[in-house]
Amino acid sequence: MTAACILGCSGPELTAAERAFFVEVQPWGFILFARNVESPEQVKSLTAALRETVGRPDAPILIDQEGGRVQRLGPPHWRRFPPGRAYGDVAGNDPLLRREITRLGARLLAHDLAALGVNVDCVPVLDVPDPQGHEIIGDRAYGDTPDEVAVLGRAAAEGLIAGGVLPIIKHIPGHGRARADSHLELPVVDATFDELDARDFAPFKALSDMPMAMTAHVIYAAVDGKRPATTSRPVMRRVIRGAIGFDGLVMSDDLSMKALTGGLRERAEASFRAGCDVVLHCNGDMAEMQTVMAGTRRLSGHAARRAAAALGRLPKTVEPFDAVQGRARFDAAFEGRWAA
Repeated sequence: MTAACILGCSGPELTAAERAFFVEVQPWGFILFARNVESPEQVKSLTAALRETVGRPDAPILIDQEGGRVQRLGPPHWRRFPPGRAYGDVAGNDPLLRREITRLGARLLAHDLAALGVNVDCVPVLDVPDPQGHEIIGDRAYGDTPDEVAVLGRAAAEGLIAGGVLPIIKHIPGHGRARADSHLELPVVDATFDELDARDFAPFKALSDMPMAMTAHVIYAAVDGKRPATTSRPVMRRVIRGAIGFDGLVMSDDLSMKALTGGLRERAEASFRAGCDVVLHCNGDMAEMQTVMAGTRRLSGHAARRAAAALGRLPKTVEPFDAVQGRARFDAAFEGRWAA
């Protein structure tokens, strides 16, 4: 039976130990990082090998390909893409053009990813930045207001789906106010529930129909003063499933991030107790993955339903697309700044 986890691997090819491990534990999906990427043919071989271990041709293979600071694929084999904020700055005061170019950028991303066998992109970032917030979000955000973030976030999600790649909305229920980088420490947000609901939660409400969401390792003191969203049942019930109304698949952010405490088994168990459907572990370290698996559940019940529904959003046939014309239109909008 499938395990409710997404795992990484150590390099550009599966080791014999990794292959045997994945065959044994049967993770729901996998995630790629720069360490796994050398060339298009190599990545295609790796995604095929990963799916072979679990025997599912539609097994989700994720990547963080936002653009800007966060993109695992780059020159010379793949083009650079702008960060989210650049889309919000396109063409001055023309919201329709900004939406068009954001969708086009995501469609171009999907074109690149689908050719490699990658069918999930950890985009869009729906965090609304705060002037006092940590720069970890910064220019990854599409704009400064919930409306701007929601409109362009939806455009990006639609562009990905049209090209056969599923989006993940992140970091639910909002990382923008956090004054620390959750990769390194645990942020605490002290805003009231009403303040959070009006600003931070708003883009996630607007995209609550999306197939998947990734949690924030952030404490929201107005809801749970002790546990970050990833391991907080009150945040899951009252906010993510409640105020936001998200009924898609919820995955943890990376369990190895320093915002979380306890061993990796305990982190996985706490995430499931809180209500996460799937846990994510990214670094490909075999000993760590074995520990995560000790605390990982089998994918069943509501989690299995949500996982199946998410994969059901992949189109049978992708939207017709002329990539050459699309790139020309994209480059013209940015005046060639992201053509390399």
